[in-house]
Amino acid sequence: MTAAWNNAAAQRLNIGDATLEYACFGPAPSGAPTLVLLHEGLGCTELWRDFLQQLADQTGLGVVAYSRAGYGRSSTIKLPRSLDYMTDEATDVLGDVMTELGVTQAILLGHSDGATIAAIYAGSVSDQRVRGLVLMAPHFFVETSGVATIKETLAQYQNGDLKSKLSKYHDDPDVTFHGWYDSWTHPDFAKWTVADNIDHWRIPVLAIQGSDDPYGTMAQISEIDERIYSPLETLIVDGCGHAPHLEQPDQTTAAIVEFCATLVRLEQAEVLLESA
Repeated sequence: MTAAWNNAAAQRLNIGDATLEYACFGPAPSGAPTLVLLHEGLGCTELWRDFLQQLADQTGLGVVAYSRAGYGRSSTIKLPRSLDYMTDEATDVLGDVMTELGVTQAILLGHSDGATIAAIYAGSVSDQRVRGLVLMAPHFFVETSGVATIKETLAQYQNGDLKSKLSKYHDDPDVTFHGWYDSWTHPDFAKWTVADNIDHWRIPVLAIQGSDDPYGTMAQISEIDERIYSPLETLIVDGCGHAPHLEQPDQTTAAIVEFCATLVRLEQAEVLLESA
C-alpha cells in the first residue's frame, strides 16, 4: 500500500500514466474489508455525495471510491474511447487501484457503467480479494430503449444545462460526456455484450434495480438470474429510476448493509472452521 488512507475526499493516486482522484472513509484495509465503489457513466467520486460516509458508518467497513480517467479531477483521456472501455477498466486498472490502496478483502459496489465494470472484473479476473458484488442498475447488453434515453441527453448537453452541471464536477466535461455518449450510441456498440461474465461468478451477489429505470429494464436482472451459479439476492425498488442510492437511499442502503454484514459473518465463520 502506497496510497494514503486518510478518511477524506480529494486524494490522488497514480496508476500507470494516469493520476486518479479518490476518497476513502472508515477503517483502513488492514482493519476491515473494503467496499470499492465504481461510479456511473457520467459520475465521479464527488457525485457519490455522502453515500461513502453513510456506508462506512453503517457497515463498519472501509469505503473507497475513485474517479476513472476522464472523469472528475482525474487525468483526462483522448477521445474516442474504445468501445470496450468498461472491459479495459476492469482488466487494466481496477486491480491496480486496489493494490495501490492496500485492499486485501473487497466487496465491489458499482452503479450503471461501474456495476458493469465490477461484473466484468469478477467474471474475468482471478482475484481472491473480491468476496462479493453489489450491482446497482447494471448493463450486460444494449437495450434500444436505453440507447434512446441516452440519445436524448445530447440536446440537453448542447442546448440545455447538462454541460454546466457536469462542469461543476468534471475538469473536462466534453471528454466525460462524449466518452460515454459516443460509445453507447455508436452503431457498432449495438452488439456489445458482457453477459458471459456472469457464468464465471463464484461469489455472492446483490443486484439492485429501479422498476422505472429509463436506461435499463428488468431484462438485465433476469440475465443474472438465468445464468448465475453463485448466491444471488435481488432488490427491485418500486417507483425508482436509474439511481437507487440517491432516489431511495434508505431502502437501498439497508439492503447493502445487510448484504455486507452477511458476507462478514460468513468470512468469520470460515476462519473459525479453518482454525478448528
